[in-house]
Amino acid sequence: MNDANHWFATASQHPQPRPWQERLLSDSVCRSRLIRVPTGQGKTLGTLGAWAWHRCVRGDKAWPRRLVWCLPMRVLTEQTVAEAEQFLQHAGLTDRVKVHTLMGGADAEEWYLHPEREAVLVGTQDMLLSRALNRGYASPRGRWPTEFGLLSQDALWVYDEIQLMDVGLATSAQLQAYRDQDSDKQLLPTHAWWMSATLQEQWLHSVDTQDHHPAWTAEPITVQAAERNEGPAAVRKALEAPQAIDHKDCKAFAELILGQHQSGTITLVVCNTVQRACETYAALGKQGRDTELKLVHSRFRPAERAEWREAFLNRGACGEGVDRIIVATQVVEAGVDISAATLVTELAPWPSLVQRFGRCARYGGSGKVLVVDRGQDDKTAAPYTPAVLTAAWKTLENLDDVGIASLEAYEDSLDTAARSALYPYDPPHLLLRREYDELFDTTPDLTGADLDIGRFIRSGDERDCLVFWADIAPKERPPTTRRAQREELCPVPFLAARDWLCDKGSERLSGGKTPMRAWIWDWIDGRWNDAGRSALLPGRIVCVAASCGGYQPAMGFDPKTRSTVPEVTLTPLPVEQAIQEQADDSQDGEDLSIAAWKTIACHGGEVAKEAETITAELELPQELRELLTLAGLWHDLGKAHPAFQSLIESKDRPPRKDLAKAPNPAWRRHYQCTDGERKGFRHELASALALFAVLQRHRPDHPALLGPWVEVLPALGKAMPEACADAPPSPIEQAILDLDAPLFDLLTYLVAAHHGKVRVALHAAPADQDFRAHRDDKRGLPIRGVREADTLPATVLDPSAPSLPELSLTLSPAALGLSATTGRSWRERTLDLQARFGPAALALLEAIIIAADRRASRLTTSDPMLLEEARQ
Repeated sequence: MNDANHWFATASQHPQPRPWQERLLSDSVCRSRLIRVPTGQGKTLGTLGAWAWHRCVRGDKAWPRRLVWCLPMRVLTEQTVAEAEQFLQHAGLTDRVKVHTLMGGADAEEWYLHPEREAVLVGTQDMLLSRALNRGYASPRGRWPTEFGLLSQDALWVYDEIQLMDVGLATSAQLQAYRDQDSDKQLLPTHAWWMSATLQEQWLHSVDTQDHHPAWTAEPITVQAAERNEGPAAVRKALEAPQAIDHKDCKAFAELILGQHQSGTITLVVCNTVQRACETYAALGKQGRDTELKLVHSRFRPAERAEWREAFLNRGACGEGVDRIIVATQVVEAGVDISAATLVTELAPWPSLVQRFGRCARYGGSGKVLVVDRGQDDKTAAPYTPAVLTAAWKTLENLDDVGIASLEAYEDSLDTAARSALYPYDPPHLLLRREYDELFDTTPDLTGADLDIGRFIRSGDERDCLVFWADIAPKERPPTTRRAQREELCPVPFLAARDWLCDKGSERLSGGKTPMRAWIWDWIDGRWNDAGRSALLPGRIVCVAASCGGYQPAMGFDPKTRSTVPEVTLTPLPVEQAIQEQADDSQDGEDLSIAAWKTIACHGGEVAKEAETITAELELPQELRELLTLAGLWHDLGKAHPAFQSLIESKDRPPRKDLAKAPNPAWRRHYQCTDGERKGFRHELASALALFAVLQRHRPDHPALLGPWVEVLPALGKAMPEACADAPPSPIEQAILDLDAPLFDLLTYLVAAHHGKVRVALHAAPADQDFRAHRDDKRGLPIRGVREADTLPATVLDPSAPSLPELSLTLSPAALGLSATTGRSWRERTLDLQARFGPAALALLEAIIIAADRRASRLTTSDPMLLEEARQ
């Protein structure tokens, strides 16, 4: 046995890898590819093992450092996470590689703060694809660019059970095509592996993917014909004669299940809808089955789902003599390692049936399968179409065994037309390149609304919002510090949530004797506001008063119940994590500035060091490493602005005007300047505008400022401004002056974007509209709290060098067109950056400066400048 196989056997706790696993393990070239392997053949371990071996053991840096495991919406991620953690533990990699679950809500898994570390990220397609589209569901808006960057660069995506992904499959292919289009711009590689027992090459083909499709589909990993007669692949699963039972006749369906169940074994029942699963579960209870009867569907909170894996959804709970009936939905079609002696399933599309068959006699022996037709018209076929159910029904007529070998042999016998009919795929939406590029801009409109990406993730009514229940006193709303945690979020179809919470045809919440009380977090206002019908959208987190009901721990989401919902017992987040959640979830929040006293210079130096550490580990080009270090030094200069300094008011305040951090008691609520209150002031915008001021002072003809228009300005009746500096540039100013135009634009962008709140567009926020200038003040309205001709006082950025001089800020870059003061507009500069670097690489650079800032903000080191002052 070679080294790779021996290592894999140790990590997987199997005597040796399966042949298909060995083939994948032996291929040292990481590329996008297809993996067509039947269910129960170890896809999780095989793919995880190949990545871990090449990236972590061999140290091949051509393999991405993040493995992103994308599971269909209805699956249970917990079992995949547990399997991955166990594999890494046996491989001796747990100290190096952490497994993180991306399910929305606040949690302590801060994978995004460590771009340089290897990680395994597991999530559903809703959570992962929304982040890959820069609109992360159930994620704070300020974090969207970071997650987008880290998932779009240096990542190996594994799309598991793609036949269940609906339109999300097409989106996954479009995204990879656009990444491949930008391969000459990418900083670190990103590839995709598509996996399924029923995978068809044409599913990934479109006009946008056609140039890349041949490379993706070349030499797919498969289980070869000779290998199908070994182990579980050879197990026979007798197909009973299909039956038909009306979808309303729950009693007859329950009687059929009990008649098929064999005492001392496990029977798995799979229904096509949550409603029918709940009705079947209730009917079995009425028939006298009251022990070892389990209900599994996707409308439960993770807190309850965690108990399933411990109690019965694991291999150890499927031992001999176990007498159990599990009623489930499509949730068991992927990511669940259980084996039933008897499978009773409603008629479903053929790819779904194949997955369900895989849960019968999974570990060997023999099993029996019964497929029941509950109706094939438009209403009863939902969430599927009558055509795909009819095609599956006809296929069943040709089979008496649905074991792996029989199914593979049957498919091999099909011609192209028959295979296409059995595996149709016609996604209703395709993500266009223009749309992908436009999604880079995360600026909301004035109401806080965004582009709807739901149509690219899942079609129909199955798109979810995420609901949590909290004990909120009457006439109160949730406190601004309340954040949903992962364990309490229940997926609820957003249309069902609208009908549950709002009166029919009404925008408002239902009234009556027991009025519905629900809230959605408002990014602009920084508080929980009353939910309305139109605000209940896919991916939104909704807080509902526990007294309004809507959930039963034993049944999951139930809009008919009005019983008070028990809250989930939560572990409080670490203080620094709670602060970060609040900062990322509010347009104007400055919570990350709450820390021990520190100057701008000290904090900037610490951010620069963190940026050096990250970029060195990532082995980025030297000019980008230097630029990110410079961005770290400069990023908080805007905090010297009088508006920011006015927030810090304490008798213990050091006698300085360049503080970047202060403890919680020192902070006021309002930004004050001599001309009035500056609501919504963003220090990072002031920091970015100060970079323009450096060029204006020393080199107005700099290529990044007015240099390209030296001859044009006179024709426009404008004179070239003269340099006004009264001293040579300091070392940090000289570093800025030495940049060419593209690198200056990149520096300015990264400084502005280091909180994920000031990025592609510069325009006034709602808070700016409230500003009231004095009668003789002609400087106009602020933009994000900064006004024309604001000044930053002389500030120390490097204790070993002279202070920066006073810098005057201009809002000229925010205007459209050519400025006679600053040249190209902000919008033109950011569009050029997107074209030069591509959205993915540009967002990765954002993620690095953001991570460096967050990590430095948590340091408890003392500020040498403040210590020196204290000694004097």
